[in-house]
Amino acid sequence: MSRQGPSQFVRPSIAALIALVVAMLALSACAGSSSATATATVVARTSIATPNESTGAAQQLQPGSITVFAAASLTDSFADIGKAFSAAHAGVDVTYNFGGSPTLRTQLEQGARADVLALADQANMQAALDAKLVVDAGTIFATNRLVIIAPAANPGGVNAPIDLAKPGLKLVLALDGVPAGTYARQSFAKMATDPAFGAGFTDAVLANVVSEEPNVKGVVTKVQLGEADAGVVYVTDVTPGVAADVHTVAIPEAVNSTAEYPIAVTRTASRTDLADAFVAFVASAEGQSIVRKYGFLSLR
Repeated sequence: MSRQGPSQFVRPSIAALIALVVAMLALSACAGSSSATATATVVARTSIATPNESTGAAQQLQPGSITVFAAASLTDSFADIGKAFSAAHAGVDVTYNFGGSPTLRTQLEQGARADVLALADQANMQAALDAKLVVDAGTIFATNRLVIIAPAANPGGVNAPIDLAKPGLKLVLALDGVPAGTYARQSFAKMATDPAFGAGFTDAVLANVVSEEPNVKGVVTKVQLGEADAGVVYVTDVTPGVAADVHTVAIPEAVNSTAEYPIAVTRTASRTDLADAFVAFVASAEGQSIVRKYGFLSLR
């Protein structure tokens, strides 16, 4: 009995020990599996997040189209920008609607749809923002300056800004409120503060206005056709195709007006990714190079 007792006591202890070891191994295996799962989850989340934060293929634009409403003075430069943008993003098309800045804003107010709005002044862009037509006040991407143009034969004898006040001169301007028209009137006001022009200069010039156009391209056309003795337009409007038909007169920097061009995404944009990309392209080195090619002063 004395041998059997200890033997019976020892056997259960060994069995318990074995069971304990097995249980510990099982717990260790479970813990390892849980740790592996947690690690896999972290890796998966990282691999998903990384492309979204990169500038690589994850941001490749899908085919589609956008409509850009742009100031008439941007016609030639934006035509080239559109081609370059489409070339950089296969399957993406750009459609334009060019016109006077207030006209474009009014069209949007009346329900016209566009993805991007590019204007020739901040006042009209601010009005568009106030009307909740755009997502922000826009980014200035270029500036412009004014120049006087006359028909090539120069029948009015316009050779200096002061000649715009000659009695009987037929002058054509863009409407006041259209950026080119507003900038021209601001320039006349600056001239009037110079004794060389005289205090009555602005009134004398405005008395010569025979036509007010809805956009700056209309001013160019009237002068080209000889329907006016002079007009005030942007430097960029004297394109190679226009230069042969007109005589240009520089406006000194001190009395000139600087036009600022803002661009913004509209609230009705159907493809905000394309709209954002177009705005970014205009501000990019390539976009700014095109802007400079057409005589604008770029911002980079």
